[in-house]
Amino acid sequence: MKYITQDELVNMPARYRTQVINSLSGFKSANLIGTSNKEGIHNLAIFSSVVHLGASPALVGFITRPNTVVRHTLENIQQTKQFTINQVNDRFWQEAHQTSARYDAGECEFKQTGLTALAVGGVNAPFVKESRLKYALRLKEIVPIQLNDTLLVIGEITDILCDKDAIKDDGYMDIESLNTVMVSGLDSYHTSNRLSRLSYAKPGILPTKISLDGEPENTY
Repeated sequence: MKYITQDELVNMPARYRTQVINSLSGFKSANLIGTSNKEGIHNLAIFSSVVHLGASPALVGFITRPNTVVRHTLENIQQTKQFTINQVNDRFWQEAHQTSARYDAGECEFKQTGLTALAVGGVNAPFVKESRLKYALRLKEIVPIQLNDTLLVIGEITDILCDKDAIKDDGYMDIESLNTVMVSGLDSYHTSNRLSRLSYAKPGILPTKISLDGEPENTY
């Protein structure tokens, strides 16, 4: 087993160290965040830092890097207080990756990548039509992380759009059926292979396999 000390980590070439650290947290969800500025110009950018923060209220957050250069996504959210999160699937993962290119503010990533902006009444940020699971959020808080000058952007979910068959009887969202893509490191994309759902964990009782709808699986 390879052993990397802190001194070795600090002295690694910057890009190599970035790849190592970004890979350590494992598979992450690949999402496109859609925003518009006050002039109605759309922006689209891929993020792998989207995280669930709570169900009531329904809060989701993501990390944006230090605001030392122009961050169109962050600026647009600060202007309009709305954004969308669109899960990437296996039909447009390469186009999604391309949104990480540093386009100028006047260049629309939808046009540059061939993805389709979808408007929904009451939401001033664009959805990605090709995404099979997407939701709109209203900005609630931006939390500075002083350790590295990043920001945690927190939004409350206001609208959800998804394939109707993806939501199971107990509320479970079957994202694997949507061919959702994951990312590891900075540039490696993956699809998933479910092992099983498991029953609610209780002390002293081993969990059992359950169906996608939350029912005990037939064991015979």
